[in-house]
Amino acid sequence: MIHLLVGNTGAGKSTFANKLKVDINGVVFTLDKWNKILFLPDKTEKDGLDWFLDRIERAELLMQDLILQLEKSGVDSILDVGLSKFAHREKYRKFAKENKIEVKTHFLDVSRTIRKERILKRNLEKGETFEFEVSEDNFEFMESWFETPTKEELQNAIIIKK
Repeated sequence: MIHLLVGNTGAGKSTFANKLKVDINGVVFTLDKWNKILFLPDKTEKDGLDWFLDRIERAELLMQDLILQLEKSGVDSILDVGLSKFAHREKYRKFAKENKIEVKTHFLDVSRTIRKERILKRNLEKGETFEFEVSEDNFEFMESWFETPTKEELQNAIIIKK
């Protein structure tokens, strides 16, 4: 099974993923960690959104290969990879369908106020799920970038409201 974790910045996706992996004996794919290790050390000031999106696409090709291996081993995959856009979520639903893998969507529906508080706290404490600082500009960008899941997407989803 593939678990799609959906929620805007600061919703608690990484924390939820770490709890879920224990409950279901799954493996978490955290794109922020992959970015921090594989790509951020090479980023220059001139590299923008397209630079990141290209690298994310390549990383996700590797993730998909690993997801198929885990599925054959009977291990669930937990995707903490952003999934901010409908098209990104649809890509994984299509991948799952093509490979006859069940999908479960978990939508962390958390207010902007709570998410902003969490980001500020995480930036200061640099705790377990900290990968890099989220600036005010990054937070605001993600507010406009995120597409709330449609009613159809949420039909069989687990919705966590806070």
